[in-house]
Amino acid sequence: MRVFCTKWAVRFTRRERITNASLREAVERAERGIIDADLGGGLIKQRVARPGQGRSGGYRMFVVYRAKDRAFFIYGFAKSERENVEPDELEDLRLIAANFLAADEDGLKRIIAQGELQEITV
Repeated sequence: MRVFCTKWAVRFTRRERITNASLREAVERAERGIIDADLGGGLIKQRVARPGQGRSGGYRMFVVYRAKDRAFFIYGFAKSERENVEPDELEDLRLIAANFLAADEDGLKRIIAQGELQEITV
């Protein structure tokens, strides 16, 4: 399973001190079938814990997810800051999901080389 973050998600996780291990744990939960919300089109929402706290009051991360293949963290927010995304935002996230899932290996390499994606490791 390859795990990526968009440039925006990298900045967000760094600012909020979310570790790569926490992101990996969210993907591992999805791999076990524990998905907080399936939003369709390969887009899921997973809870990620605040450092030193639990997941329930933590962050909501939108992940483009294909089982046993790849996951892309594309957007997130603190639960304390907003309840959810607006319907038009959700449509935009689904379009992004479709593009990432359609990308072949050469396309991924190109996006990484442009600095728009970063593969995360633990």
